Amino acid sequence: MNISFEELRQIKHHLPTGSIKQIAGKLNLEEQTVRNYFGATKYEDGQIVGKHIQPGPNGGVVNLEDETILNMAKAIIQRTSVAS
Repeated sequence: MNISFEELRQIKHHLPTGSIKQIAGKLNLEEQTVRNYFGATKYEDGQIVGKHIQPGPNGGVVNLEDETILNMAKAIIQRTSVAS
């Protein structure tokens, strides 16, 4: 799946507090690995996630090999916006 880097960061910024920990726990990942998925680059505390960034407008285009984290984040955002 291709997504702009800017859109990926916006999704991360819309997540409620504790969502990164929740996603990491459900997927048995380090929290930093989930942060890296959304654009962080602190690889010594988390793994590199299957993504490739092509330079371009809006931070470039990110090709995500696995959408599991993205789909979980979107579901959390949808649940919290409906509950509000």
